Amino acid sequence: MAQTLLITGASTGIGEATARAAAKAGWNVALLARSKDKLDKLADEIGDGALAIECDVTDREQVASAVSQTVEKFGGLDGVFANAGKGVSNPGVEDGDPDEWHDMIHLNILAVLYTAHATLPELKKTKGHFIVTGSKAGREHFKGSIYSATKWFVHGFAGNLAEEMREWQGRCTVISPGMVDTPFFDEAKPTKLQPQDVADAVVFALEQRDTSCIREIHLMPND
Repeated sequence: MAQTLLITGASTGIGEATARAAAKAGWNVALLARSKDKLDKLADEIGDGALAIECDVTDREQVASAVSQTVEKFGGLDGVFANAGKGVSNPGVEDGDPDEWHDMIHLNILAVLYTAHATLPELKKTKGHFIVTGSKAGREHFKGSIYSATKWFVHGFAGNLAEEMREWQGRCTVISPGMVDTPFFDEAKPTKLQPQDVADAVVFALEQRDTSCIREIHLMPND
């Protein structure tokens, strides 16, 4: 029986690439995002092993419903990739936009917590794996960057969650990329990390033997 991976932010970029890579590796994939058209197209391309769920992951009830739909469709949940995230248009603290911070913090921090809270009971049944997208910005200091601070939270949370999950042989991994060529940026960056590079790292973490938990994978563009 195929294992099942739930992915947030699955409609583009890293999430989309991971959905394709996981499906190719034999996983069922539950695809969560707000862009229904993109999700439906991706699910059609992947085939029967994909489930598209329109979901705002900053809404706890929608996240809980998506988890229920996934388990009902595939019979369980073995992995989660909490990938949804965003940056801001106005950098810095003094010149930053608190409304932008509000939306970013809800997506980059609270949505990760909601996703973990909703999926852990299912992952506990399968001794499953929780993976979250961190960043180089969550390991280093960037002048006035609130985005960086949200990723510092993600890195800290991932370590803490790994300690909680190991009590029942579950695993938690933070994927920490440098600059990735995704729609996150306005201009294409062909010499930077590609979404497929990050997707391969996710699948690598998922496919470790039971005795191994990769706590962090840090990737940098090789340019």
